[in-house]
Amino acid sequence: MIDPILLKVDGDVERPLQLTFFDLASMDEAFHLRDVSRMDPKRVGDAIQLTGLLELAGARSSAKYLGLHSSLDDFHASIPLEPVRERGFFIYQIEGNPLQEKQGGPVRFYIPDFAACHTDEVDECANVKFVDHVELTQERGLDNRPEDDQEHEALHRNQQ
Repeated sequence: MIDPILLKVDGDVERPLQLTFFDLASMDEAFHLRDVSRMDPKRVGDAIQLTGLLELAGARSSAKYLGLHSSLDDFHASIPLEPVRERGFFIYQIEGNPLQEKQGGPVRFYIPDFAACHTDEVDECANVKFVDHVELTQERGLDNRPEDDQEHEALHRNQQ
């Protein structure tokens, strides 16, 4: 059985990646976050820290934005990299099994206490479900997050 590609990482990197579940599960343990409920009791599963993906892909120092893309629902967020570099992580499994679509899979990006990033560009909608592509860029990239409370409410209403 072929292990499908879950996450593509490209853009301003030395080594573009196409990662399978096995690739994520096999990453250096130093980059794993086991039991994300320790960071946020409302979340479950295991994750890979953003710093781990950045190191594996060889993120260039010129990369200033993190693009999070979901082809499933055509959702895109482009956020400043520095405020989330040490905080963000990618949830990819629950109880040893790949994250399912109903759980936000294939991969779910999460920033605990996103308000602590102290920037308007990092909001609740920077916690992106269904992520299948991570893109590092020098400038702000594609971003279709809601721009006001009404758009934000409509987005969440459509996801239910």
